[in-house]
Amino acid sequence: MAKAAVVETTEESAVQRLSAGPQRLMQFLRDTRQEMTKVHTPARAEVQATTVVVIIAVFLFAAYFELVDLTLGKGVDQVILYLTKH
Repeated sequence: MAKAAVVETTEESAVQRLSAGPQRLMQFLRDTRQEMTKVHTPARAEVQATTVVVIIAVFLFAAYFELVDLTLGKGVDQVILYLTKH
C-alpha cells in the first residue's frame, strides 16, 4: 500500500512539472527580457581602446614567456651537460 502511494505521488509530481513547464518558460523569457534591458553596449571608441590594450598585453605576455622559456631551457641544458660529463 505504501509503495502505491509513492508511485502516485511521483506520477502526480511529474504531471505537475509537465503542466508547469509553459509557465516556467514564459517566466524565464520575461526575466531574460528584463535583464537584457540592463545590458550596456560599449561605444566603438571603447571597444577599440580595450582591443589595443588586449593586443599589447598579449605581446607582453608572449615576450615574458619566451624569455622564461629560453632561460629555463639554457639552465636545463647546462644541468644535463654537467651531469653527463662525469
